[in-house]
Amino acid sequence: MRLSTTTQPIVKADRAQYDPTLYNEDIVPLKEQRWGSYNIFAFWMSDVHSVGGYVTAGSLFALGLSSWQVLVSLFIGIVLVQIFVNLVAKPSQVTGVPYPVINRAIFGIKGANIPAIIRGIIAIAWYGVQTFLASESLAIILLKFWPSLAPYYDVDQHSFLGLSPVGYLCYFILWLAQAILFWNGIESIRKFIDWAGPAVYVVMIVLAGYLVSQAGVNNISLNLSNGPVLGFAESIPVMLTAIALVVSYFSGPMLNFGDISRFANSYEAVKKGNFWGLPVNFLFFSLLTVITASATMPVFGQLMTDPIETVNAIGTPFAIILGGFTFMLATVGINIVANFIAPAFDFSNVAPHKISWRAGGFIAAVGSIFLTPWNWYANDQAIHYTLGLLGGLIGPLFGILIAGYYKAARESVKVADLYTRNPQGLYWFSGGYNKNALFALIAAAIPAIAAILASPLVPGLSWLADFSWFIGCGISYAVMVACEKKNPQIKPALAASTPEADQLITK
Repeated sequence: MRLSTTTQPIVKADRAQYDPTLYNEDIVPLKEQRWGSYNIFAFWMSDVHSVGGYVTAGSLFALGLSSWQVLVSLFIGIVLVQIFVNLVAKPSQVTGVPYPVINRAIFGIKGANIPAIIRGIIAIAWYGVQTFLASESLAIILLKFWPSLAPYYDVDQHSFLGLSPVGYLCYFILWLAQAILFWNGIESIRKFIDWAGPAVYVVMIVLAGYLVSQAGVNNISLNLSNGPVLGFAESIPVMLTAIALVVSYFSGPMLNFGDISRFANSYEAVKKGNFWGLPVNFLFFSLLTVITASATMPVFGQLMTDPIETVNAIGTPFAIILGGFTFMLATVGINIVANFIAPAFDFSNVAPHKISWRAGGFIAAVGSIFLTPWNWYANDQAIHYTLGLLGGLIGPLFGILIAGYYKAARESVKVADLYTRNPQGLYWFSGGYNKNALFALIAAAIPAIAAILASPLVPGLSWLADFSWFIGCGISYAVMVACEKKNPQIKPALAASTPEADQLITK
């Protein structure tokens, strides 16, 4: 795959017709779409190659499943993600508008702010956590070369609001570095992720090769479980859980993937990039993860599923610098693509005449500090009752978008009407809100959130939380389709499109 430099013009309305309160230069339809399949592939590399992705992949191999069962689960899960991502990518790619703007065609001009704010808040929370995790990698490097700083890394000796002085220093170094990268714009981000993902692969392969050479090939096992391997009948629900975990792990960037696909020069380029970036890339990365983790048992005497812990255990300055810097880079990559770009568009959509894309991103960045993510991340209950509840809404939002675009709108969008408050516009609905979409969101959110809340409280229902995305997505899709069939709100834009037309019909 090579970077394509071709462009695809987007037919759009004269901006003079746009309501000035509904657009800025960042969220109007793109004049040119330059990203090729490699750029999409690199996006997913940055999303997968993180400490969280490493730990998640390794944990699936420790569920008591045999190697082939884990690989089958991983394959099915990531293929589902690929299918879902392709679905959500299309409306934004063909119109050139980001996720919150395309939602105006589904939720209404005002109603689109609801999914935008929900996704934005989730991104703020994860932005802080990922920045904290990356700062821990930097702290390991600092302490290796300046061990005298160790007392200032100990929260029991020196701390403020739960974080040590060294912790604050590393956190704000990473926070500032990400802010500078973001401030330079989407093309700088594209260039960063184009080489960051492959760079992580190089280090992962070197790390795996070194540990295998130390452990011996005969001591490497793809089964990381300490207990007995489950039988076939017992393994089925565990495999289903593993599949659900894969989908849930990618649910955030999957929902707002339109923020990325809008830059692609064709829908075919998106699908090709998704194929290489998801099934191929994820399975290969998972195998590297398991080989590396398996080698830690004979080399260090214990299983290590955290790559930072692994490079720290190797102990040599070169390994710590190379490994720590690389996984710090990987975490910054996922943070930028999953938790900076999304809220930037989401918050800009709320008041585009006042909040630019950059301003929206900095709202997320500053907001993440006030969450004190180092305290929040260490509190299991806080994670469960905040991210869990908010995460329970991602499935419903996805189902509504897919039902609205593919079933109700029949894959058509009138672009001009995405930027007007005219009551005669297709997407004004009832005072700016599509009541069907709001009803579907509430109807699906209640059981999805209930599944998350019930899991730790009701014996025997712990498995429900793992399937909350599917519960919410399935219910919202069914309710949205039924509501639009009984009382249609979304009307397909059926007029033909010409270069002079004020609408773009997508199919």
